Amino acid sequence: MPEYAIVIAGFAVGLIVGLTGVGGGSLMTPILIFFFGIKPYLAVGTDLLFAAVTKAGGTLSLARQKLVPWRVVGLLSAGSLPAAAITLYALHRVGPASEPVQKVMTLSLGAALLLTAVAMFYKAARGKQLPRSVAGADLARASQPRHAALPVLFGALIGTLVTLTSVGAGAIGVSVLLLLFPLLPLPRIVAADIAYAVPLTLLAGLGHASLGSVDWRLLGLLLCGSLPGIWLGTRLIRHTPERLVRSALSLLIGYAGLKLIAL
Repeated sequence: MPEYAIVIAGFAVGLIVGLTGVGGGSLMTPILIFFFGIKPYLAVGTDLLFAAVTKAGGTLSLARQKLVPWRVVGLLSAGSLPAAAITLYALHRVGPASEPVQKVMTLSLGAALLLTAVAMFYKAARGKQLPRSVAGADLARASQPRHAALPVLFGALIGTLVTLTSVGAGAIGVSVLLLLFPLLPLPRIVAADIAYAVPLTLLAGLGHASLGSVDWRLLGLLLCGSLPGIWLGTRLIRHTPERLVRSALSLLIGYAGLKLIAL
């Protein structure tokens, strides 16, 4: 596969992540497996560091626009980071390249993609249109979860799933945020999802790197495309045709999930 194809793939996924908060693991990992022939454990490890650096670039852009609700990011991180560390410890014990672990990763990834696709399609078809902006006291109220413990618990679930499969910080994270913070405008939902994924994917990615589960050359080529892509996406976030983009992504992600389960 020519190098420019890898850069283009990185740009496309970075653009989609910047626009919707979705696409890091749910699109990039299947692309690496099906189009570039990367082993599942290498695809997961490489994609985690790809997501960490790409979303760090997106977070900087969103922070400059004052769109990141940092309280929400902190609550999710309080659950996701310890869960990721525990999952990495388990992977260190059994080894990520073993055949049983690769099978678990593949099936977990397929199931996570299907769950992501269903959640995205439901949101696109039935979800309410959220306000595009909110400020002051309204923003403070919108940043309060239904229950203080729920973001931590859901963060732990997502942290485990992301560390195993690299999927979940995007589409599933957005769905959880929409459920827990129903008054938060969509641009801030996407900003929170991108920002909390940075420490989570960095921790999980470095853990996978210590296991030898990262293709560094591939990672560099992907980042050459993704960083300009996510910068452009975050600049266009206020004008995203939400239902159309989410509907198309849900179909693509669902197809990838079915293919992984059938492997």
